Amino acid sequence: MMLQKLTMTSLLLLGFMVCVSSVVGHDDGDIKSWCASTPHPKPCEYFLTHKPNGKPIRGKSDFKKLSLHLALERANHGWNNAHSLGPRCRNEKEKAAWADCVKLYEYTIGRLNYTADPNTKCSQEDSQTWLSTALTNLETCRAGFLELGVSDNVLPLMSNNVSALISNTLALSDVPYVPPKTTGGFPTWVRPGDRKLLQSSSPASKANIVVAKDGSGNYKTIGEAVTAASKRSGTSRYIIYIKAGTYKENVEVGTKLKNIMFVGDGIGKTIVTGSRSVGGGSTTFNSATVAVVGDGFIARDMTFQNTAGAANHQAVALRSGSDLSVFYRCSFEGYQDTLYVHSDRQFYRECDIYGTVDFIFGNAAVVFQNCNIYARNPPNKTNTITAQGRTDPNQNTGISIHNCRVTAASDLKPVQGSVRTYLGRPWKEYSRTVFMKTYLDSLINPAGWMEWSGNFALKTLYYGEYMNTGPGSSTSKRVRWGGYRVITSQTEASKFTVGNFIAGNSWVPATGVPYTSGL
Repeated sequence: MMLQKLTMTSLLLLGFMVCVSSVVGHDDGDIKSWCASTPHPKPCEYFLTHKPNGKPIRGKSDFKKLSLHLALERANHGWNNAHSLGPRCRNEKEKAAWADCVKLYEYTIGRLNYTADPNTKCSQEDSQTWLSTALTNLETCRAGFLELGVSDNVLPLMSNNVSALISNTLALSDVPYVPPKTTGGFPTWVRPGDRKLLQSSSPASKANIVVAKDGSGNYKTIGEAVTAASKRSGTSRYIIYIKAGTYKENVEVGTKLKNIMFVGDGIGKTIVTGSRSVGGGSTTFNSATVAVVGDGFIARDMTFQNTAGAANHQAVALRSGSDLSVFYRCSFEGYQDTLYVHSDRQFYRECDIYGTVDFIFGNAAVVFQNCNIYARNPPNKTNTITAQGRTDPNQNTGISIHNCRVTAASDLKPVQGSVRTYLGRPWKEYSRTVFMKTYLDSLINPAGWMEWSGNFALKTLYYGEYMNTGPGSSTSKRVRWGGYRVITSQTEASKFTVGNFIAGNSWVPATGVPYTSGL
């Protein structure tokens, strides 16, 4: 709003107020009015009234930019504070949770920078995705301390308002849905060159680096190849061919490593395996055998394993926080928390996923298509296939399972009658999961879905089923929660397709992975 005319006395007074760090450009009433429209008005008011040299707020667009830059500023402050707390860690568990948080703050700052940078080509869909991821990162930071039982010492000192400020910015996005265009039957986010690679019968022939345990390649470990890839110039597609063999290592593809592709010799032939777990002292986040956060990651014809076993609780085979990542003809093998679809936009096609408790979990906007989902024999006689982690109603995230098969793994089949298997449970308040046109075998409990804890999230979640088939697909005895629905509308179901839910028509085609855009 425009400042009113000021007398000389008022101007002198205003000059004094600037010296004590008040706001130039808008008054406290102006700020209070704008902040009242956000989910968390108090931190919004506090930080903006203590922010010097503020520019006038002329409309919602100005306020959104101001909110975004405020979130980024406080995230940087949060990272500095988190980084300084390392010496306060009293034991290895605290150090493990703290180290995750420092890394997750860096990821958050990166996503906020992408969103705020005027030189970044950023659509409304991109902005909503990256803000959703920024919020998820901070929730993951907090979760690490809680799951390791060390939340009393360092975690309170890391408490701040960054999550609330990101949530405010997310709420201001108000992104109307516009169906993306299709190019040649594929989501257009997959570039033509990537599409050819994934459709190719011999993508390994185009490899930049070859990994082979027997010494016949450039390197003997995947980690060495990833390090070599980090020294390349540019960000064009970089292919690492991993020959058949079992690679016992933990691999991370970092944020600066964009457009990396792993190509193996097939499921069960190229295997990367590890055994980190929460039972072994790791956080869930850091237990991943393979973790990818560099955007545009692709994997094809590989097996990712975590062999910690059910007794060690959470143990991740693969974690992806890579935006526009694709996994084609891959297998993910573990027990609890096998596949961590942590954040951003992801697509899985013709993959196999094995596990027991919450074995497809996270807060990405993810679609699984033509995949085989295998429930294993759990120690506590209860399986939950999904645990979706949406914490904010404005996050554009969820798990969509389309045209897949849900059956019992070989170890579960003989004892299937004594085990209860559910489609999912609400890990977070706005958990969102949909099963569409998927074959559900007789292992699925008639109730379909399981509570997390009492009535938690039962009204705020969104769980849907649409035109599923098989002996476990009957909805006549399903739960009667406020947030559960049997979807009968094709229009409603189409919101969770590749074309719509992950804007796949704009990026999947370039990877060459076959996919179905609609229902």
